[in-house]
Amino acid sequence: DGCGHTVLGPESGTLASINYPQTSPNSTVCEWEIRVKPGQRVQLKFGDFDIDDSDSCHSSYLRVHNGIGPTRTEIGKYCGFGFQVDGLITSKSNEVTVQFMSGTHTSGRGFLAAYSTTDKSDLITCLDNASHFSEPEFNKYCPAGCVIPFADISGTIPHGYRDSSSLCMAGIHAGVVSNTLGGQINVVISKGIPYYEGSLANNVTSKAGPLSTSLFTFKTSGCYGTLGMESGVIPDSQITASSILEWSDQTGQVNIWKPDNARLKRVGPPWAAFISDEHQWLQIDLNKEKRITGIITTGSTLAEYYYYVSAYRILYSDDAQKWTVYREPGMDKDKIFQGNTELYQEVRNNFIPPIIARFFRINPLKWHQKIAMKVELLGCQFSIGRAPKITMPPPPPQNKNDDFSDDFIHSVKTSLQTDKTTFTPEIKNTTVTPSVTKDVALAAVLVPVLVMVFTTLILILVCAWHWRNRKKKSEGTYDLPYWDRAGWWKGMKQFLPTKSAEHEETPVRYSSSEISHLRPREVPTMLQTESAEYAQPLVGGIVGTLHQRSTFKPEEGKEASYADLDPYNSPIQEVYHAYAEPLPITGPEYATPIIMDMSSHPSTPLGVPSISTFKAAGNQVPPLVGTYNKLLSRTDSTSSAQALYDTPKGQLGPGATDELVYQVPQSVAHSTGNKDE
Repeated sequence: DGCGHTVLGPESGTLASINYPQTSPNSTVCEWEIRVKPGQRVQLKFGDFDIDDSDSCHSSYLRVHNGIGPTRTEIGKYCGFGFQVDGLITSKSNEVTVQFMSGTHTSGRGFLAAYSTTDKSDLITCLDNASHFSEPEFNKYCPAGCVIPFADISGTIPHGYRDSSSLCMAGIHAGVVSNTLGGQINVVISKGIPYYEGSLANNVTSKAGPLSTSLFTFKTSGCYGTLGMESGVIPDSQITASSILEWSDQTGQVNIWKPDNARLKRVGPPWAAFISDEHQWLQIDLNKEKRITGIITTGSTLAEYYYYVSAYRILYSDDAQKWTVYREPGMDKDKIFQGNTELYQEVRNNFIPPIIARFFRINPLKWHQKIAMKVELLGCQFSIGRAPKITMPPPPPQNKNDDFSDDFIHSVKTSLQTDKTTFTPEIKNTTVTPSVTKDVALAAVLVPVLVMVFTTLILILVCAWHWRNRKKKSEGTYDLPYWDRAGWWKGMKQFLPTKSAEHEETPVRYSSSEISHLRPREVPTMLQTESAEYAQPLVGGIVGTLHQRSTFKPEEGKEASYADLDPYNSPIQEVYHAYAEPLPITGPEYATPIIMDMSSHPSTPLGVPSISTFKAAGNQVPPLVGTYNKLLSRTDSTSSAQALYDTPKGQLGPGATDELVYQVPQSVAHSTGNKDE
């Protein structure tokens, strides 16, 4: 009379003292005889141990034996308040006897323990929760019998369970392990959520729970999709029933609660049987074999019709002629599924192992007022081979008045059911990233290598491009001699934008008549606004004609040949110097055009024509040809044909030796404007 919660499965189980976790009564005793398959051994793990040791384990204790019966041998005798048993207690054979003795005592909860075969090295008990483990992901083995009234869980799938929930009880609620068989769970820890919903599933009620720091979910097979009742994939013609409720309401309207109304979440009435008895059924044709892993049911969902089914059986078939009642492996009784407790709530039940069939029947056994329900099936396509199916011989003819079980049910024995589907579904969680395959691991290595290779090639190409550009610059049209590269910046100033629009450079414009009075060697290449020490290189078409000759002045004293030459007295040569010739000794060293606003020179005589500041030779210069024709094409056609430059103030000739001050170049347009004033 000292036995408490007990479930002894073929490979694992759970046992507890009477009244656990309350104080066990005095003078009680209980013995559990545990057997597993021959050749295997048993391991025992305590989840809680609290037995009075006031008399040194004389009257209250727990004793474990190898074997069963009079030949058994003692493994150990245990007692103590809050006693901690290190590790697992392992037997030497496939049989173990556990004896609990409770003498006279005033306190002590007793004990709760779990057992399994020794190949389950990661065995835990029904009392373990996620907070007992620090790993973000881990695998554990849950024993059978973890639906216990003194453990709580909060949450549901797919959102997850509160970290204070019992791992194994939550696994049963989620449908990843069976309370009858136990099984392996793969747990993933993640950040908690503010609120945990409650639900009823697999005879386990999950309560609503508050915020927690973490939660856990289970990796599952992923075979939990809907099979088409709610969505309409299953047509109405494939949903049939034993009878249909048809009646007229007070207004005279006829109401027919047909089988195709039994679609979950469909607005309106459900399917209801005309007669409420244990012989009624709702049948669904899936059109081909499917792997069915669960079912969700509700009541009528109509407040004025408080109808629902509270318990039912499941039958399945491949031809709709021979039916098999669902049983759990190792069990010799049909499994009775808990249904609804009210008309609205969705209640889920899972099939472990899953059902593989085309035709599916629900046989209500208990109901409230009338048989009425809406359903949805869970599962996935069945694409892998399965074990051969043993066909039962056809039943003898039966009377229509016979009992329902003789009418159409043929329950198979445990061995046949076990041979059909004995495997536990593979564990995986659809809410987390799937496990990495070999292909993913290979890609994880190849992708970084390819990225590095392409990056290296791009860097090489960029470096080559920069090197090529630098080489082109060093060999450009205006390449300087090595002794004069320090003056490069002076020559480049003219190509850079000025600091403001008021100082913007404006090239001097020539008229064809003025150019005709100049010698080809005396035409300036480019005029600039700010004073420069040396003339700047030509731009545009002239550049190509000069064959990359620089116009920068060489350093003083480097080449005597340039300084000794008198470019104005020597005859015209066909080959030009690489540098611009200086102006006569009597004038400024180099001509510098000055461009200023005309309003700043009010003293300029209105009638005096503009005269070029460039020295003119005494003889007549032939018209420009060749290179200078390109310059003519660059003159502004809107400018006056008489654009001239003034001579230094106080001088009418170019030969003055005193300090010279140049006037602003004046165009005819300006002169005309002055005359009009």
